[in-house]
Amino acid sequence: MANIKSAKKRINVSETKRVQNQSVKSEIKTYMKKFNTAIETKEKELASELFKKCSGLLDAAATDNVIHQNKANRHKSKMAQQLGQLTA
Repeated sequence: MANIKSAKKRINVSETKRVQNQSVKSEIKTYMKKFNTAIETKEKELASELFKKCSGLLDAAATDNVIHQNKANRHKSKMAQQLGQLTA
């Protein structure tokens, strides 16, 4: 356990941010699962809406450094590819 006041504060701040980041990641995973389900059931409209929502969440998470920018781009690219195959 930390003895210095600033170190104690950093522990509290880190824990708060960890919980918030975990929440953001969980939300992204939830929407990605819904998107994959929509792709499997071939629901174009729903998949398109979920793609837009998920893309926004990924961009926001990458902007806030919750996830790396390349990871967000990789997920968006893969989802766009799947959506394109469904539409074609």
